[in-house]
Amino acid sequence: MGEVREYKTESKRLLDLMVNSIYTNKEIFLRELISNASDAIDKYHYLSLEDDKLERGREYEIFLEINKKKRVLTIQDNGIGMTKDELINSLGTIARSGSLEFMQKLKDKTDKEKVDIIGQFGVGFYSAYMVSDKVEVYTKSPYSDKAYKFTSNGTETYEIEEAENVKEGTKVVLHIRKNKDDDNYDDFLDEYRIKTLVKKYSDYIRYPIKMEVTKYVPKKDKDGKEIEGETEEAKVIDTLNSMLPIWKRKKNEVTDEELNNFYKDKFYDFQDPFTSIFINVEGNVNYNALIFIPKKAPYDLYSEKFEKGLQLYSKGVFIMDKCKDLIGDHFRFVKGLVDSDDLSLNISREILQQTSILSKIESNIEKKIASKLESILKEDRNKYIEFFENYGVNLKYGIYDKYGLKKDLLQDLILFKSLNSKNYKIENKQEENSEENKENNEVKENEYITLKEYVEAMPKEQEFIYYASGKSREAVNAMPQMDALKKKGFDVLVLTDDVDEFMIQIMNEYDKKKFKSINQGDLDLLDKAEEEKIKEISEDKKSMLEKIKELLGDKVSDVVISKRLTDSPVCLVSKDGLSFEMEKTLDKIPNNQGLKAERVLELNPKHKLFEALENLYNDNSEELSNYVSLLYDQALLIEGFPIDNPVEFSNKMCELMVKATKY
Repeated sequence: MGEVREYKTESKRLLDLMVNSIYTNKEIFLRELISNASDAIDKYHYLSLEDDKLERGREYEIFLEINKKKRVLTIQDNGIGMTKDELINSLGTIARSGSLEFMQKLKDKTDKEKVDIIGQFGVGFYSAYMVSDKVEVYTKSPYSDKAYKFTSNGTETYEIEEAENVKEGTKVVLHIRKNKDDDNYDDFLDEYRIKTLVKKYSDYIRYPIKMEVTKYVPKKDKDGKEIEGETEEAKVIDTLNSMLPIWKRKKNEVTDEELNNFYKDKFYDFQDPFTSIFINVEGNVNYNALIFIPKKAPYDLYSEKFEKGLQLYSKGVFIMDKCKDLIGDHFRFVKGLVDSDDLSLNISREILQQTSILSKIESNIEKKIASKLESILKEDRNKYIEFFENYGVNLKYGIYDKYGLKKDLLQDLILFKSLNSKNYKIENKQEENSEENKENNEVKENEYITLKEYVEAMPKEQEFIYYASGKSREAVNAMPQMDALKKKGFDVLVLTDDVDEFMIQIMNEYDKKKFKSINQGDLDLLDKAEEEKIKEISEDKKSMLEKIKELLGDKVSDVVISKRLTDSPVCLVSKDGLSFEMEKTLDKIPNNQGLKAERVLELNPKHKLFEALENLYNDNSEELSNYVSLLYDQALLIEGFPIDNPVEFSNKMCELMVKATKY
């Protein structure tokens, strides 16, 4: 019979709290025990460099063993082991960290950075009681002539006694609970399940994690020769973990094929990634990251169910699948992982303590992603267009989000179609393999331009960056508001996504050039003489304009002589603020506030229709009301708005056509 000791009162409370509250996921017990085993080997290896008593060049390993009949799972290492006092201090006093204490002793030594201790809390061992009703620990330290056995059911007491035939290191024996209610503890005695947990949480522990597993091997005849095409089940010792993470290797040592296969296996994609980014940062915050942009956007990228985030590792140990704090919404499509030694985790390693570190990592990662995308845009434009057609809308939302906080980061990554984009000379540095590819690329390249390219191509007399919303380039080109701009030869950006105008409003300007809508506010394209002429006409026709406004009632906020029309008879524009496209987008939102753009009807004084209106007004004709109504409905249709009464519109058009045939 060994020495029986009671846990201290505070330790009893903490133990109960840990087993029932702190650890929310039972399966992580294996992660904790393997991490402890890795710590023990780290300590032995470090001490062996200075202490001749310890064996150098030892073949370190962590060995797992399943015994289903006895319901036992064993985790064994050949690390430093524990003396009796260390056993009492480490396992008999909860929340005392042997790993942390070891690191504290090294804090003044220059070799500190060479020691990578995973565990930061001594409590990891006690996660074993979530799945075990009894735990035995056999341990032998090179600094003790005797080996010891620790036994406890994790409640009131623990027992320590001397043990025989124990190798240097530590063996933890878990007596797995029987199934109860919805808890299936048999799971932790299943070979495949244990292999899966090692792969999930401890794949990158630096020492081999071995276990006897069932495999199919070539069948042999009585002479020991392999029988071709025949296999049989056999028990073999297999290494379950990869050990060296691909992200810890030098970039030039990793082939594209290795990267692509890692991505597809890790993130369950059947296609190679669009691009990958290696990140290795040493400084105030140390971390490695491996970032991937999928070739195609996930089908649910813009749904509420989509979860963004990067996988998080601490010293190679898996902590969290989707850490949202590591990636902003503007790059929510990105996949990858971050591995940092500097993360401060809570007692169960499940919750992050210091969000400031995460914020620094997130900021650096987004800069690396933006820099990579800028490089692709510059070096291989067609490849970037492929990316933008998949994820461009997400970048636009990124500019609009949080009142333009990420505007400077993202604005040069946005591509636009424009009326004249096919006339831009775009340099593409990517060499083409064939004339056919070159020809196809030239067509696609000229579909898009950047804001920088637009501004560089602006005539000296052009003051604003002009834009218009429409379904296509052809639709925008047909707008009556384009009359004056065509005359000037100014290019116009074509906005086709719902978010575009919201993004433009947030950006406000680019390279000190203000954005201006062609169908909102005043375009200011006239010279002084033309301005005076419009002013004179407006004064002269003031009473007629007021009459037309009266006939339209609250449908419009004003009726004016147009400064932008040269060929078309009429157009509908909005005042500065809410645009027509914004109104249409907001109308799609359930329970919106019914916000409407202020409508202004503009008339072209040079058009014959204006003369007809003038004649009807001067003759005090009752037909003026019908003409004005038709003119307004026509302007609505041009802007893509539904008319209030289609039947009435059709009847009036028919009446007008009948009258026209009489002449």
